[in-house]
Amino acid sequence: MHMLIKNVKIITPYEVLIGFGVKIKDNKIIDINLEELLEDSGEEVIDGGGRYLSPGFIDIHNHGNSGYDVMNSTEEALHKMGEFHISNGVTSYLGTIITSSYDDMIKAMENIAAYKNKDNISNILGIHLEGPFFDIGKKGAQPEEFIRLPNLQDIENMILISKGKMKMVSLAPELKGALQIIQKLKENNIAVAMAHTNSTFESAKRGIDFGITIATHLYNGMRSFSHREPGVIGASLTDDRVYCELIYDRIHLHDGAVEIALKMKGYDKIILVSDAMMAAGLDDGEYLLGNQKVYVKEGAARLASGNLAGSTLNLHDAVFNMVNFLDIPIHEIIKMASLNPAKAINEDKRRGSIEIGKIADLIIFDENIKIHNSIIGGALIW
Repeated sequence: MHMLIKNVKIITPYEVLIGFGVKIKDNKIIDINLEELLEDSGEEVIDGGGRYLSPGFIDIHNHGNSGYDVMNSTEEALHKMGEFHISNGVTSYLGTIITSSYDDMIKAMENIAAYKNKDNISNILGIHLEGPFFDIGKKGAQPEEFIRLPNLQDIENMILISKGKMKMVSLAPELKGALQIIQKLKENNIAVAMAHTNSTFESAKRGIDFGITIATHLYNGMRSFSHREPGVIGASLTDDRVYCELIYDRIHLHDGAVEIALKMKGYDKIILVSDAMMAAGLDDGEYLLGNQKVYVKEGAARLASGNLAGSTLNLHDAVFNMVNFLDIPIHEIIKMASLNPAKAINEDKRRGSIEIGKIADLIIFDENIKIHNSIIGGALIW
C-alpha cells in the first residue's frame, strides 16, 4: 500500500508544518517533505483540503462506549467499541478493566488477549487494569466488595493470562504489599499508576521511587491536596517522572485545576484520557459500569450515591475543550492525546506522532476538530 497525503497542515510534536506532505509505504511513514519534492508515482492520493493532519489519538483509560463495556469484551463488543473510537479519531486504546470479582477480571483479560485487531477499526493495544488494590475510602465508582489488599500471586497470574497484553496497572501505593507488586510490574515492562489512593506525599514518592510513572485521573479518587500534606496530588505535580492523566470533560475538573496541572507538569507530561463508560456516544439514561447501575444526566455519569462513575467523554471532545477553553498551541494539545500516552505505555517507538518510521495511524480534522478521515496502518478506513 502506497499513499500520498497532501494539502494538509501537519501536526508534529514540535510545530505545525504547512506546505509539506506525507508519504506512506505499506503501513509506515517513509517521508515528510515539501509537497513539490514528493512525487505522485501512482500512490493513492488524499487531498486534505487544507485541514490538519494529526497522529491518531490514543486513549489509555477507557471502559467502553456505544452500549458496550470492556468487562463484557466479546468479539462483538470490542468491534463496536473500535468502530466508535475510529469515528472520533482514536486509532488505538487500552481496554480498562474495573475492579470486579477475580473471575470476571480474568475473563475480560482472556477475551482481550485472544482478540485479533481488525483492519478497519481502532486497535486495542492491550489492558489497563484499574484495581482491585485500592483504598476503600477513595473508591469512587470502584465496587467496594471487590477491593482488596495487594496479592502478588494474583498479579503474576494476570500477567501470564494477559499474554503480553497487560500494558498498565493502577493501584494505591500506600497499601501493604503494593511496592512488591510495583517492582514485579516494572520487571515485566508494565506501566504502573497511582489511583483511588489516600497516599501521603511520602508514600506516593516511595511508590514513584519503586517505579510508578502515572497518576490516574489526577485530582479524582485521591487524597485532597493540603499545604501541610500535599499527598499524592502534590507528589504527582512536582515529580518529573510522573505523567498525569486528565479527564477534561469540564465535569470532572475545573478549568483552573487543569491550568495548574499544565503549569506544573508542562505539555510533555499531561495525558488526556476519556475514562469513558458504555454511555459514551449515547443519550442520557441508565447504564452499567461493570455490574453497577450508572445514571447519566446531561452527559454526567453518576452512581445512585452521586459519585461520578467514569464519563461520556471521548478524546475528540477532550481535544476540542482544550482548543476552545485554554490558550494552548494545537501541536501541544495533540501531543497530550497521542505521543504522551504512547510514551507512558512504552508504545512511542511505533506510534503516537507523525515521524518517519512510525506506523501511519493518522487523522484529518478541521479547525473545529471535526474528524474527516481516519487512517489505520496506512489504509484509509473512515
